[in-house]
Amino acid sequence: MLRSTIISKKNNYNCLKTIIGCKQSVATFPQTSSSSINTNSCINSNLNYSGIKSIKTVNNSQSNSLNSYYFNSLMISINQSRSLRLYSTSSSSTSSYVNNNNNNNNEMELNENRDGTTSTYGFSSSSSDVPHEPTPFLYEDVKHQQSGLDRKFRLSNNFVETYRKREAPFGFGVLGELVYRRTYSRLKPDGTNEQWFETVERVVNGTFNMQRDWIEKHGLIWNASTAQHSAQQMYERIFSMKFLPPGRGLWAMGSPLTEEKGLYAALNNCAFVSTEHMKRFPAKPFIFLMDASMLGVGVGFDTKGAGTMIVKGPKDRLSSSSKPQIFVIPDCREGWVESVRLLLDTYFLGKSRVEFDYSQIRPSGTPIKGFGGHSSGPDSLKLLHRSLSETLDKEVGKYISVTTIVDLMNHIGKCVVSANTRQTAEIAFGDPHSTEYINLKNYKVNPHRADFGWTSNNSVFAQLGMDYQAISERIIDNGEPGFAWLQNMQRFSRMDAVEGDNKDSRAVGGNPCLEQTLESFEVCCLVETFPNNHDSLQDYLETLKYAFLYAKTVTLGKTQWPDTNRVLLRNRRIGCSMSGIAQFITSKGLDQLKHWSTEGYKAIQQYDNHYSEWLAIPKSIKTTSIKPSGTVSLLAGATPGMHYPISEYYIRRVRLQRDSPLLKPLIEAGYHVEPAVENKYNMVVEIPIHSGQGIRKAKSLTMWEQLSLAAFLQKYWADNQVSCTVSFNPATEGSQLPYALDYFQYQLKGVSFLPVAEGSEQTYAQMPYEEIDADTYQKMIKNLKPVSFNAEDIVPTEPSPDKFCDSSSCQVLSPAPPSPENLS
Repeated sequence: MLRSTIISKKNNYNCLKTIIGCKQSVATFPQTSSSSINTNSCINSNLNYSGIKSIKTVNNSQSNSLNSYYFNSLMISINQSRSLRLYSTSSSSTSSYVNNNNNNNNEMELNENRDGTTSTYGFSSSSSDVPHEPTPFLYEDVKHQQSGLDRKFRLSNNFVETYRKREAPFGFGVLGELVYRRTYSRLKPDGTNEQWFETVERVVNGTFNMQRDWIEKHGLIWNASTAQHSAQQMYERIFSMKFLPPGRGLWAMGSPLTEEKGLYAALNNCAFVSTEHMKRFPAKPFIFLMDASMLGVGVGFDTKGAGTMIVKGPKDRLSSSSKPQIFVIPDCREGWVESVRLLLDTYFLGKSRVEFDYSQIRPSGTPIKGFGGHSSGPDSLKLLHRSLSETLDKEVGKYISVTTIVDLMNHIGKCVVSANTRQTAEIAFGDPHSTEYINLKNYKVNPHRADFGWTSNNSVFAQLGMDYQAISERIIDNGEPGFAWLQNMQRFSRMDAVEGDNKDSRAVGGNPCLEQTLESFEVCCLVETFPNNHDSLQDYLETLKYAFLYAKTVTLGKTQWPDTNRVLLRNRRIGCSMSGIAQFITSKGLDQLKHWSTEGYKAIQQYDNHYSEWLAIPKSIKTTSIKPSGTVSLLAGATPGMHYPISEYYIRRVRLQRDSPLLKPLIEAGYHVEPAVENKYNMVVEIPIHSGQGIRKAKSLTMWEQLSLAAFLQKYWADNQVSCTVSFNPATEGSQLPYALDYFQYQLKGVSFLPVAEGSEQTYAQMPYEEIDADTYQKMIKNLKPVSFNAEDIVPTEPSPDKFCDSSSCQVLSPAPPSPENLS
């Protein structure tokens, strides 16, 4: 059967006509005044197909401006559906011609795959893979048809297979691999768990699928072979632990969560929401926090909405005869969030009372598909509804207070913790002069908050030039509040100049670990690089290219929140972070850190220029951060963020469920395993760690040195922020705290403090970290054998993914009781 495709007429030229059939194809070109058209060159080079029989040229009096060089450079390729395409590899002549005829939109660069398909991708064919504006094309693209399967990007099977038997370079001995298998190795359709090379494949495929979807949706250019090359480079650098996506990305990217459900919000680490304008839609900040939290996004919030609206209460609260509305809660995230919205609207907007039917919620212990873990049943949601009602019942007829806002957010955080994970991340921001806010964690003043106040770290929006004396006394007592200098966050990118750029004038807060400046409803994706895992600066700059590309790609994903999408489309904010900084300083020195940071930042800005132009999106408002890190840095054997380790040698204790299939290989390899003292269902594994030859221990650094390192990174690397928790000795350094804040308020955007008195470290059985010396370390590793987690007798299980930020510092854990289980 014959099929005819006609490319539409452009600029008064005859259209290229192709007749494509099983036996014959004829391509017709307009003939120029030149008699030297070398069609044989085209045929010999690019038309070696049995389905193509001839190329013809026809007279066209208006084609005189086309020269023979242009036609010599015209290439023909045929896609899977046998449609004919043209594209130009010429440089100046063709570009000049098309530009002069206002035909800039007809741009194309095609590449033929080995299977005969053609696809496009906006990169040059050079090894640098830096995107560019391709040579403009004379005619419109003939859209080729592909099945849904064909449209999916996939790394070459032959390429991936070369990694099957390659040993994954997990760090810290067996710890890195144990954390990976416990946390990120998903169950495959065949019922087995992913190996590291397969996790990396899933993540890279998902990343490039997001790019391809965006490119094709917007009618841009996708080059399959160059995409394959770039993807293989990204694969190698993730596999080798030169950079890693966030824990969110390792778990969700390329999984059904993104590929089928389109829950791209789950790829982001953290977010912020302001209550300042809550009067119009009072429940909105609270349901955003709950929805984001249930997707694994840690959320910051402020208390600026206090005093802006009156809590009305249910309109029928005084009538015993009125019947409440009944809401049957669907067994899904959306159903839980909607139930909270209905309840809050009852109080905020004065609507009729609502009663909830929990019958559809799955029983406790039921596996949760997608995110993993097990359901807690309806009890945690019932408790949330009761807690919200009790909190608001006391406030009916009053303006909403600072305490009420934070209480509601904390109740929601506690519910999410109970429902599906042991940890959450919230940060509250308040006025440093508000006694009400400062006393929120003073449980002598607010004893009712002890049960849920732990769910957020509390910080203040510090004002430049303020008196830090009184607030320093609070920090010496319990380590809170932290500080966020919003003026610096709005005014500066990197703090390397007296005058800022005011890029973030719309920013109103930050994320729970305070490495990202954020607008209200904004989300952020953080990617982690490990400079100490590189032998040269050039190698590190190449890694930054693919780390940046991963994070930039995540900004292409639409969320379910219109307010978030609006900010995301405009800002495209990301955070390329460094971890293992302490190891890098130990091995290469501070001067090299300055050099790598400065050159790395320059390179990222260049990558942003190129990739943003290719994707036709705005450049990222900011691009670099220092995150505190957590489990992700363990995979790579890196110290977290800018922080130093507890010691050069230490024991890391990890808790696993008693029936975990990971226990048997550890026991067989000789690791010490014993029952957990606080939970009969858990076992504790002791893993000896060497964090780096000659590295300093954390407690050897003074408060001033830690602050100086944070300021150093804020000046030379981070245009977002540096997440920094400064430990200090209250007895010897506490009196210096106001002076330190006075100095560093002009060099930092945020900081928190942790008082650690000499000899005051809490000791108890099975602590997660225990300092040891070199001799003890050598004795512990002497008889250890390699661990074989790939043994056939390991029963496949769905891992327990990290929720929220994968950072150890912003995951707020319940202190009541302060069990070791919660600390590890």
